[in-house]
Amino acid sequence: MEIAVLAIIFGSIFGVFYLFFSTRNKERLALIEKGADASIFIKGQPKNAAPFWKVLILNLSVLLMGIGIGVFLALILDTYSGLDSDAVYPAMIFLMAGVGLFVGFNLTKKLDKE
Repeated sequence: MEIAVLAIIFGSIFGVFYLFFSTRNKERLALIEKGADASIFIKGQPKNAAPFWKVLILNLSVLLMGIGIGVFLALILDTYSGLDSDAVYPAMIFLMAGVGLFVGFNLTKKLDKE
């Protein structure tokens, strides 16, 4: 049973990527046959955008800091309050991870403006 579920998950992921890349390839070939300029393929990326690795590192670091702060706040709440520790830890971790992602998104927007 577990093997079937695993096969379905990986098959679905493979199918999505296969359809995406094969459709994109066919679309580009059709545009080239019609004589379209090759610059339309890179039009979606602004020239002054921050490199992908900077955005990835920035968002990952802020996310991990948010998770760390979430664990720390959950430990404080668990120690000094009567709240259930089974609910406090996941709630604080997810809350602070979400705050970290939001902060990372805003920092990425500022990085792209520079």
